[in-house]
Amino acid sequence: MTPEAIHAATLTLDTHIDIRWPEPPDPLAEGPMRVDFPKMARGGLRAAIFIAYVAQGRRDPEGHAAAAARAEAMLRHIRSRADGRARRFCATADELEACFAAGAQAVLSAVENGYAMGHDLDAPARWRALGACYLTLTHDGHNDLADSARPKPALGDAPAEHDGLSALGRQAIAALNRAGMLVDVSHVAKPGMLQAAEVSRSPIVATHTACRALCDHPRGIDDEQLDALRAVGGLAQITAVPAFLRAAPPGQNATASVEDMANHVDHAVARIGIEHVGLSSDFDGGGGVVGWENAAETAGLSAALLTRGYGARELGLLWSGNFLRLLRRAEALAE
Repeated sequence: MTPEAIHAATLTLDTHIDIRWPEPPDPLAEGPMRVDFPKMARGGLRAAIFIAYVAQGRRDPEGHAAAAARAEAMLRHIRSRADGRARRFCATADELEACFAAGAQAVLSAVENGYAMGHDLDAPARWRALGACYLTLTHDGHNDLADSARPKPALGDAPAEHDGLSALGRQAIAALNRAGMLVDVSHVAKPGMLQAAEVSRSPIVATHTACRALCDHPRGIDDEQLDALRAVGGLAQITAVPAFLRAAPPGQNATASVEDMANHVDHAVARIGIEHVGLSSDFDGGGGVVGWENAAETAGLSAALLTRGYGARELGLLWSGNFLRLLRRAEALAE
């Protein structure tokens, strides 16, 4: 098969795509965002997890309530992007595979920043009922669940607050396990990430990260963390954020390409095996590299990986097979 044919036959799932809020452009039209349905169709991106993102704010009842309201409004909006025909909303692994088999575009959702939970341990069940498949425990800035890999001094953050997970954070992971939602440790400081690997009954995932061995950025994960993911059957999704992939020259912005992404994939695969590595873009949240600037260029990343010697099976695992395995495990462990 040609690279084009292999790409076309692959269930390509991008596990982390941000959306503009509260006034999102029409995703049915070719527009200003890096991801919309026409770009997905041109690039052969078959499935997208759109993110209900909540920035870190004041940690009081009012702040938590506003964050929860925003996240749930975004989840409902993301679900409305599917029409049930050309675009199907998928909340389970089986639904996603059936959507792909039918030739439709798949719409999925997730929540970014456990700040939206506040102290409400019923939130994961509500979010799962709305279709969300994972929660990113933190964003930039500590919250009441865990320490962030990037504290925000402007919010009063010390370098560390909980020494990893808080007691509430451990309870939140248990609630996510009960709800059948995956635990996303992107943005979480290393101690909390390692603790989450120990605490979670289902395998954890870093949905948008990179390898610190190749680029020492606080949002990446080091080899010890990669080993921890392998030990629990988890997954590191290499993402298209230039600063995570290649250090910027002094005084300049970072730039990177699909070849840099492939370098990080190679490192992670060599360290922990193909079954524990995946792909994501973080489009419209900072992602975009030469060769994969938007969803219309998705085939460029597949081509770069095929050139490295990955075959059709390996490409399928990287794009969706590994994530589907984790999602099925989370579903099976739900109560």
